[in-house]
Amino acid sequence: MYFAALLARTEDGWEASDMELDDVESLSDLIDLARAAAVDDDTVVALIEQEDAWFGVVRVDGEEDPRYFVSNASAAARSSYGSMLTDELLGSDEEEDELDELDLDGTEDGEEESIAAFADADDEDVADHETGPGGAERVPAGPLGDPRLLDDLGVSHKQLMTLDGEALSEIADSLGATEVLEAVR
Repeated sequence: MYFAALLARTEDGWEASDMELDDVESLSDLIDLARAAAVDDDTVVALIEQEDAWFGVVRVDGEEDPRYFVSNASAAARSSYGSMLTDELLGSDEEEDELDELDLDGTEDGEEESIAAFADADDEDVADHETGPGGAERVPAGPLGDPRLLDDLGVSHKQLMTLDGEALSEIADSLGATEVLEAVR
C-alpha cells in the first residue's frame, strides 16, 4: 500500500494535497502533478512511501530539474512507483552514454557486464546489489539520490539518510508541515 502527498510551499507555510497515484503512469506525470500544485513556481515536495519498505522524495523548484531521493533503492526498485525513481536515478544520461561508447568496462557496447567482474568482491558486496532491467544496472540496497535536496528546508542530509518507519511524518515535522500532511493522510 502506498501513501503519496504533495507539499507546496507558500508565503504562509505549506499546503498539502493528496496525490492520486492512479493518475501517475510515469515520472513525468509525477513531475507534472508537482508543478501544477506549485504556488507561484515555488518549491513542491512530493512524498511517497510504501508501507515501511521505502520512501521517496521528489523536489521540484519551478522549471529547474527535479531532484530525487529514495531511502532503500533495492526495495523501491521492486515496486511500480519506486522503480520510476530508481530508474531515473540509475538511468543513463548523455555523459554516461559517451563513456559507454569509449568501452571503459571492457565489454562491447550494449553487452551486459559479466558477473565475473565481481569475482574478487566479497559475498556481502554482491548481495547488497541487485541486477536491474536487462541485467545491466546495479541497484544499491540502501539510499540513492540526492540526500541534500531538503537541507535548505530544515531536513539535513544526515537526518534524511537515517529516517525509517515514520519518515514522512518526521520530514513534515522538520518542514513545519505536520498538520497539513496529517490532514491528507
